[in-house]
Amino acid sequence: MKATWNGKLIAESDDTVVVEGNHYFPRDAVNDEYLVESSKTSVCPWKGTANYYSLSVDGDTNTDAAWYYAEPKSAAAEIKGRVAFWRGVEVSA
Repeated sequence: MKATWNGKLIAESDDTVVVEGNHYFPRDAVNDEYLVESSKTSVCPWKGTANYYSLSVDGDTNTDAAWYYAEPKSAAAEIKGRVAFWRGVEVSA
């Protein structure tokens, strides 16, 4: 699977976990060059608290376009150490 935005490869891995239709990439498969820490968080009743990254590519920013669960609840343990994308990031095979 590949995640691309603004013409750049953000993440690539053969080892994604699909939860609620979202591909969660291993953190080490995500290109750090494009990630910017965000202060945004959200809470899912069964996954826990999500933290976000914005993407910065060639001077363009996609705010809060990636998220991860640093300490997911036990029901979502399989996504620990993984990152998912939305907001126009294309995820494809």
